[in-house]
Amino acid sequence: MNAAELKKQLPSLINQRPICVIGAAVIDVIADAYSLPHRGSDIELHQQGVNVGGCALNIAITLHRLGLSSLNALPMGQGIWADIIRKTLKEKGIVSALETDKGDNGWCLALVEPDGERTFLSVSGVENQWDSETLRSLKLQPDTLIYLSGYQLASATGEVLIDWLESLESSTQLFIDFGPRIEDISEQQLARLMALKPMVSLNRQEAELMDARISGHTSALSAETLADDWYSRYGCPLIIRVDKEGACYHDGKQKGWVKPFPAQVVDTIGAGDSHAGGVLAALSSGWPLADAVTLGNAVASYVVSHRGGDCAPSVAELSEYLRQYT
Repeated sequence: MNAAELKKQLPSLINQRPICVIGAAVIDVIADAYSLPHRGSDIELHQQGVNVGGCALNIAITLHRLGLSSLNALPMGQGIWADIIRKTLKEKGIVSALETDKGDNGWCLALVEPDGERTFLSVSGVENQWDSETLRSLKLQPDTLIYLSGYQLASATGEVLIDWLESLESSTQLFIDFGPRIEDISEQQLARLMALKPMVSLNRQEAELMDARISGHTSALSAETLADDWYSRYGCPLIIRVDKEGACYHDGKQKGWVKPFPAQVVDTIGAGDSHAGGVLAALSSGWPLADAVTLGNAVASYVVSHRGGDCAPSVAELSEYLRQYT
């Protein structure tokens, strides 16, 4: 699917399958750093702003902006950060299904280097305090697409989440974006998660780590080889986002590459989240995986060309953005 074909397809984005987004709404303090600090150093930062972020919230925003609804399980706590998050969610038209008095929401310091790469220093809050009673309160419809991040799966309550996932109806489909916490997922946890046959999305660095973990490869990443090995081992779909090279996918029925939409990178915060949001929106709308990855590529391209991770485009904005590629 090229840019012109994608533009024509955008009006068909509508919930044919329900979506549940599980994870974090947190505060991102974003600052430009000329380089990352070393031990004992004191570097001067230029603060960009204080934004509401979190992988799950970025995806909820992406879905909302693309015109799809979702059940958002984003724990809202009590405290200064939670108050800011509630205000922002109300402004953006996002509703969370979960309230708790167990503490405040978490926050992170995001350091953005001159090339747009970002490094996070995170402090957890109620978004990583899951319990079975809270999860059972989520009334999921059959055939629901469920998003989960590695941040929650690698938390102290990750086992609680996995137990809950294993209790769900088989008609639900899990979508996991492990993110940078992929190294913190134990072999036992990974085996349990893969038994659920989730769709998994990895970036280049995460794919290299998994390639070494699965096959022992230490050479340069071959996305196609990893995708083949992954499906052969786990029997579940895989998406590999390979920066400006585009994205590779394999779902057992089809596999291939989806070309990127080249962009002038401002910062990469939220790029993976927005890609996942685009893929989920398309899958919910009944699009095939290749077209879903194309939408993910387009949304991520838009986001990296703007500041902040919560700037996903509306359908109209994305359609206008795609004009430059037609």
